[in-house]
Amino acid sequence: MKYWSHAALLAAIAASLGVSMISDQIDDYAMNILMLIGINIILAVSLNLVNGHTGQFSLGHAGFMAVGAYASSAVTMFAGPPILHAIGSGTAAISVLFLLALAVGGGAAAFTGLLVGVPSLRLRGDYLAIVTLGFGEIIRVVIQNTDAVGGPRGIGGIPAYTTFFWTYTLAALTIYVIANLVNSTYGRGFLAVRDDEIAAEAMGINTTKYKVNAFVIGAFFAGIAGGLYAHFITYITPEGFNFLKSVDVVVMVILGGMGSTFGVVLAAILLTILNEFLRQFEEYRMIIFSLLLIVMMILRPQGLLGGFRLPFRRKPRPAPET
Repeated sequence: MKYWSHAALLAAIAASLGVSMISDQIDDYAMNILMLIGINIILAVSLNLVNGHTGQFSLGHAGFMAVGAYASSAVTMFAGPPILHAIGSGTAAISVLFLLALAVGGGAAAFTGLLVGVPSLRLRGDYLAIVTLGFGEIIRVVIQNTDAVGGPRGIGGIPAYTTFFWTYTLAALTIYVIANLVNSTYGRGFLAVRDDEIAAEAMGINTTKYKVNAFVIGAFFAGIAGGLYAHFITYITPEGFNFLKSVDVVVMVILGGMGSTFGVVLAAILLTILNEFLRQFEEYRMIIFSLLLIVMMILRPQGLLGGFRLPFRRKPRPAPET
């Protein structure tokens, strides 16, 4: 698993670079969908760490995405000109500035996740879902009433720094980090919390610590996705990060199979494409999504790839004989 994941990450980065070099030859509409797919993969895989692997139910992922989008945009728009004046204006300098902006966006989202997670993750089930839902709406309303970030008008003129290479390299890195984290010795704590929180506490696992860590890591990658989105769309408003955006990501996780990284990636691809097909029927989109979930829960409640395991995944060691 370890060597395979290293090779897969390097192959994904190389493929991203190759496609990015010929991106001018790809149709603009197709490229637009491909970019949204990459950003949604980051969102879905990061939420899957919280909802799927740790067994919590967060409905505020769009709030973390908004924090990352606005924070990274502030870096490139306000601090970008003096930074580029100091280090140059070439491709390398812009890449450094963009990575700095994404890091700030991810860090701001992670810090927000920590502020929300510490007091709220002692709750369970429906109570946690309600708290995270309220948090996402608080973030949106605060941004909407803050003139310094454009208020309800939003922010325009954000530099278009997001490329195919950065989107899919960071999507591959997100999958790599979370898959290896969950399959590590430390990551087994997330699964223990999900499977039986009371038993995990009885075994000495600090369940609140694991839940907060999962929340913060998931928020960090959501902030990265927000930064990529802002620098791809170049115009963001608070309404772009409303409750329905959180629902979209939750549907990807449930449809793909909670706890299945590959299933969630597949669902992110399918639902992003479906969203584009339904663009002219926007008023019926949530109805179709709801019906899709109902059918899935009846026919395959574990999701598209729920329970799927790689055939070459390392088998657990047998217990020593006593």
